[in-house]
Amino acid sequence: MFPATRWWLVPFHKINPASKKNDMRYSQTLLPTLKETPAEAEVVSHRLLLRAGFIRKLTAGIYSYLPIGLAAMRKVENIVREEMNRAGAQELLMPMVQPADMWRETGRYEKYGPELVRFRDRHDRESCLGPTHEEVITDIARKELHSYRNLPINLYQIQTKFRDEIRPRFGLMRGREFVMKDAYSFDVSDEAAGVSYMKMYEAYKKIFTRCGLSFRAVQADSGAIGGSFSHEFMVLADTGEDTIVVCKDCEYAANMEKAVVKLVEDDQAQAPAELEKIETPGKRKVDAVCDFLSIEPKQLVKTMVYKADGKPVAVLVRGDREVEEVKLKNLLGVADVELADDKEVFEATGVPTGYLGPVSIKIRTVADQEVAVMQNFYVGGNEKNYHLKNVNFERDFQVEAVADLRQITTSDPCPECGGKLDTTEGIEVGHVFKLGTGYSESMNATFQDRDGKEKYFVMGCYGIGVSRIVAAAIEQNHDENGIIFPVPLAPYTVIIVNLGVNDETINTAAETLYRDLQTAGLEVLIDDRDERPGFKFKDADLLGIPYRVTVGKSFLKNGTLEIKCRKDGTIQELTPEETVRSLQTTILAELSK
Repeated sequence: MFPATRWWLVPFHKINPASKKNDMRYSQTLLPTLKETPAEAEVVSHRLLLRAGFIRKLTAGIYSYLPIGLAAMRKVENIVREEMNRAGAQELLMPMVQPADMWRETGRYEKYGPELVRFRDRHDRESCLGPTHEEVITDIARKELHSYRNLPINLYQIQTKFRDEIRPRFGLMRGREFVMKDAYSFDVSDEAAGVSYMKMYEAYKKIFTRCGLSFRAVQADSGAIGGSFSHEFMVLADTGEDTIVVCKDCEYAANMEKAVVKLVEDDQAQAPAELEKIETPGKRKVDAVCDFLSIEPKQLVKTMVYKADGKPVAVLVRGDREVEEVKLKNLLGVADVELADDKEVFEATGVPTGYLGPVSIKIRTVADQEVAVMQNFYVGGNEKNYHLKNVNFERDFQVEAVADLRQITTSDPCPECGGKLDTTEGIEVGHVFKLGTGYSESMNATFQDRDGKEKYFVMGCYGIGVSRIVAAAIEQNHDENGIIFPVPLAPYTVIIVNLGVNDETINTAAETLYRDLQTAGLEVLIDDRDERPGFKFKDADLLGIPYRVTVGKSFLKNGTLEIKCRKDGTIQELTPEETVRSLQTTILAELSK
């Protein structure tokens, strides 16, 4: 039995001042678990968040966070806040509603697209719901930061965002309303901004490590945020929406849309052969043309027509390659690119799809770098049922630009070390951007330097999907029975399963243990429901609480409790005193990693 004076308790609350002794009883908590998976759930995290009573859908892409879901999200927020503060950032809070005029200053009001919710108030003033806060923070800087003495500075918030996704899906993974941490740095120079960028890069590594996640920092495209350089932090999971390229021999990692293709030139030079016109009746597809001509796809160059902000442009890539549309968009400096359909191709070129080629083409043309080093290749003949043989770049056609425009493959060498590449799936949970002066210039945000000259702020932007981290953690940590939370993210670290709520001895032992674990600074949920043992065990597994302590017949028989680790299923039989000491030591060690 428990001693009258529990001298063996370590005051864990002094180590963890945020710990509170809330009375968390299952019977009195809103914890509506579901036995069946809702039809709307598409991925593991969505299914389990709904079944475990963490969230409930209000409308498409918008969810209410129930108490246990909010508790898990607060764990993420606390880790983020601690590491941001430790890195020298200062927390503020900015409005979700933003005036349209501010967005027009940067040109993003129209450019951002339909994901930006625009509306007019009763005074007919245009506003939008903030999907991000570059304009607002830059406005604060231009009004409040006037001298180099005010810099560097990094300001952040944890706030609800809204982006009107065309297809919200996967629960918290891609919702319309979500909780995000966004930070913004202001520096006197590009060099100083690089220092701020790396501080955030390192802080992010600490955040995701503390969250117990397996992740990679990958080179990424800056997208609608803009800027010259960025990294995405990807949680590795089979259900990830993004494919990332990683090197097996070095630390290189990149999003597919950003992955650099290292050009490998053919060292067997050929003399340019005479251009020939070849009849290819009815052969429009790459495979059909290659079979008919008995050539390999790598000997052929296909001409793809895209609409770049509505205007046609031809893109040349090798027959066995695919165009990377983000690379194309960045090369052309446009907001949108879309593959043209057969009718649009004919209207732009006068040539039916499948026979288009670069020789004497009528529209602007760009080429992948690989095409520029090919020799004596095949292309469409710009005439139905015909192709051209022995085509050579520059001799037979010219293009507006040559660049890396294709998707990388695992057969390509690593662009940094030449090693072997592999692909994996990832979930984006964080993104850091080196913005430069784009926003400060467009909004005329300046400071005085040491010489009294007005200069534009050099900015950085740093986002973390707080609510998405909860979902990503579940995608990485689950089994057939439910969630397996890493200790730092668990809404409770211990669940006590009382198997004798109507037995005075068992009930007293469970309640005493509950108070002792709370006194030790642990976050504890006690299942005090009058339900069958199997029913309680299933719910405990579903919730993913790291440690389950069962108070039942073994306590009556020999005074011991059963402690089960949710992660590996190991079971220990310990006395109540040993249980408190063991859990306190183990959980503290997990939180200290």
